[in-house]
Amino acid sequence: MERDLSQLRIDPDRRERKGPGRRLVVSLLLAGALAIAVMFAIVFSRRAPEVETAAVREAGAAQTAVLNASGYVTPRRRATVSAKVTGKIGEVFIDEGMRVAAGQVLARLDDVDAVAALRAAEAEKSVAVATLEELRVQLANARRVFERNKDLRARELVSQESLDNAETAVASYEAQIDLAGERINAAERSVGIARQNVDNCVVRAPFAGIVVSKDAQPGEMVSPISAGGGYTRTGIATIVDMTSLEIEVDVNESYIARVAPDQRVEAVLDAYPDWRIPSKVRTVIPTADRQKATVKVRISFDRLDGRILPDMGVKVSFLEEAADSAAAGVSVLVPREAVRSDGDQRYAFVVKDGRVERRAVGTGRERGSDIEVVAGLRRGETVVVGSGGQLRDGARVSLKKK
Repeated sequence: MERDLSQLRIDPDRRERKGPGRRLVVSLLLAGALAIAVMFAIVFSRRAPEVETAAVREAGAAQTAVLNASGYVTPRRRATVSAKVTGKIGEVFIDEGMRVAAGQVLARLDDVDAVAALRAAEAEKSVAVATLEELRVQLANARRVFERNKDLRARELVSQESLDNAETAVASYEAQIDLAGERINAAERSVGIARQNVDNCVVRAPFAGIVVSKDAQPGEMVSPISAGGGYTRTGIATIVDMTSLEIEVDVNESYIARVAPDQRVEAVLDAYPDWRIPSKVRTVIPTADRQKATVKVRISFDRLDGRILPDMGVKVSFLEEAADSAAAGVSVLVPREAVRSDGDQRYAFVVKDGRVERRAVGTGRERGSDIEVVAGLRRGETVVVGSGGQLRDGARVSLKKK
């Protein structure tokens, strides 16, 4: 039985009932998604920006420079180490940049001749000791002979001459024993000198420091005095005590009255122009250079640093307390990035209770990476460092974790 499919139809009423319902559901879903997106946008737009902060610090007494000078970093203890005797270098145990301890062996000289001389001196001492033992034996025998002759002379069995000869022999051996003892002492002195000569072939560090120059190699001749022209070295290495570094400057004698011991100094190395090193005057050398009309001043660092090296160029500023006590008493320090400019006005953002307050400030001179603030801020307050985004007065912020 065949069916006529051309007669199949969809009821128009049923099609119209399903269409609007589906469109309504889709519209509701889109509206909900849009509402959620708007909600998230509002929440995230109200999120407080993170800012980096710094504490306002007390500046202390203001200081001004009364004199500028330039000089070099110099060590108080620098030694070019040499041997005490002339000889050929056998071994060198150091190199530039090596840290050495006091008494550490730096080099050894060829000690063959010195060791041979020591062996000869020890042999002479042994001979002197053996001679002494022989004389003691002979002295004991001479005393026995003297006692026998003394007894026989009492019985008139020997002549007086025999007794006198026996007594003379005892005295002679006693004198020879004393002489042998002195020879032993002399031999011991010779052995000591020979041992010292052997020890002089070992070159040691006189103090702890760093080797800044290696001046000799194995096989070269070295001498404590200049000998042999250019073929003989007078030094093996140069050692610097890095704990004794200081600054040496020449001050014109016309301005030396502005310098005093223990005076505060600010030093700047030529190698690190942004690094200001606190220092103070150690001493003023009590003599002037008549040719240069200068007086030498030595300045010690408050604290040493590995970046400070001997013979570095340095510029120093001799400081004194500012006369303006008001400015010296109320100024505070903040990082330079905390102070902003709006035309001629300078201001900073102060963080308080999670919000920022824009506050006008008055500034003084810069101190390294900091700047003095003489009005507008108090010690202990917290300021925003850097740009901090687009901050406005009263805006809520969160502190960036360090």
